[in-house]
Formats: sequence, C-alpha cells, structure tokens
Amino acid sequence: MASTLEIDSVIKSFGDKQLLTDIYLKCETGNIIGIFGSNGAGKSTLFKILFGTMSAERKFIRIDSKVYDCTYKVKNGICFLPQHNFLPNHLKVEKAVSLYIGKKTIDNFFYDEVITSFRKSKVFSLSGGELRYLEIKLLLSTGAKFVVLDEPFNGISPILIESIKKMIIEKSSTKGIILTDHDYRNVLAVANQYYIIYDGGIRKIKDKRELVVWEYISEFKMQCEATEE
Repeated sequence: MASTLEIDSVIKSFGDKQLLTDIYLKCETGNIIGIFGSNGAGKSTLFKILFGTMSAERKFIRIDSKVYDCTYKVKNGICFLPQHNFLPNHLKVEKAVSLYIGKKTIDNFFYDEVITSFRKSKVFSLSGGELRYLEIKLLLSTGAKFVVLDEPFNGISPILIESIKKMIIEKSSTKGIILTDHDYRNVLAVANQYYIIYDGGIRKIKDKRELVVWEYISEFKMQCEATEE
C-alpha cells in the first residue's frame, strides 16, 4: 500500500512580500515529482517548510493522513538534501555512512565504484561532486519513505549525473521523491509528475512545452536545445 505525503494551505511571507500562497502538493511512494520555478520563486523555501526546518504563517503537513509539525522528527518519514553540504567535515566517510544507515548494510552501500575508493577518507577531502553524490546516495539509502532533493545535479560531472538519475528512478519503487534543479532537462528525465511555482502559487503541468507558457524558459532556448538533441 502506497504512503502519502501532503503539504497543504502553505502561506509564507518575508517582510511585506508573500512568497507562497495557499500551496498544496501531494506525493505518493512510487512518484517522482519535479518542481520548476524561476530563481526566488520559493522552491527551496517550500522544501524547508516541508522538512520542518522553516516556519510558515500557515501550513498543514500530513504523512499517511497524520498531521506533523516537524516532519524531520518522524522516524522513516522524510529526509532532505539542501543546497549546501550537510555531512560533518571531520568524520570519515565510513563513519558518516554508518550513522545514517547502520553497520549491517554498509558493505552493500560501498559496493559502488564511485565511492569505494574514498571509503576511508575524511569528508573534507572529497571533491564537491564526490560529496554531492555521496550525500544523495546516502539519503536514498535510508528507510525514509520520502526524499526531497534541492539541486541534486549541481556541480556533478555528466557521468555521475547519469548514475544519480538511475539511482533516483530505482529508489522511487519504494519511495516518493520530490526534486528541483536549475537544469530542467535532468528533472524532466526522471520525474513522472511536474509542477511549477509561479507568482506564489503552484500549478501542475503536463509537458515541457508548458514551461514556455509559464515563462520558465524561452521558446528560443527550447528550440536550440531540441536542435542539439
């Protein structure tokens, strides 16, 4: 039976500016939801409110119909990849991984040619791309039913981007995943539902052509990228 995450009636303001107005979003396990929106539209703000680390004037967050105020405290509820790195720099990679997923499954986690080479290294010694890949895999390997990813492909090499896409699709068989990224093509490649935040509201869209209608990308840019493909 699928689990359901809902965020409802969200209102968030900064000073006199209301950034988010009556937002509603629903995600079920098995779904990958892509969120689009221009810089400053409120995507990261919505994610932080959803995770419970940012307050809002109004919000209702439900997991399987039960209301929670701080979802990050819910066991196996939700985990969040922020734009900044979250693993402590002083820890060894192996120790950081064991704290998140336990020692029983740690060997399976490192059965990965990308990260096995730095298993004994400290977090601070990793490149930006290596660390981002590690954090994404770590969150997707936890018992959380829902994973929220803010700019997961930022600073990642093309080869690792493809690995992350495959990982997200694979893990969505048992999780609900919500993500946004500045490169909309990567989001379109993995998501099976699309939404755009525009003028404080959120709207469901059917395909990438609507990204032009909502002024997220230009017609010229879409035509150029179609030519490149």
